[in-house]
Amino acid sequence: QVQLVESGGGLVQAGGSLRLSCAASGFPFHLYRMGWYRQAPGKQRDLVAGISSSAATTYADSVKGRFTISRDSVKSLVPLQMNSLKPEDTGVYYCAASLRGYRPDLVDAWGQGILVTVSS
Repeated sequence: QVQLVESGGGLVQAGGSLRLSCAASGFPFHLYRMGWYRQAPGKQRDLVAGISSSAATTYADSVKGRFTISRDSVKSLVPLQMNSLKPEDTGVYYCAASLRGYRPDLVDAWGQGILVTVSS
């Protein structure tokens, strides 16, 4: 059974940091690209950061230089380090696994989501 379980969300002041983590199980983790997506109220779910099976990374322009995604293939974990947080980073963050690409309609599995709130 495929499972993606997010942890580490919460409330933080602008300028602060949070570290999200995604624990993956039930599928061949090393074959999948993994991504963190964000959905703000009333908006679509967008890719924030992605990491391929070969550890190549991609970031949304809005988070470049502030967020860092990585993967631990031994423990099947996908951390997302978020620094210099801004109020516009507020939203529900979802971990996702995909074989075919980062477009949301290509994702094979989603986590349940975790709320991040950045206060001004």
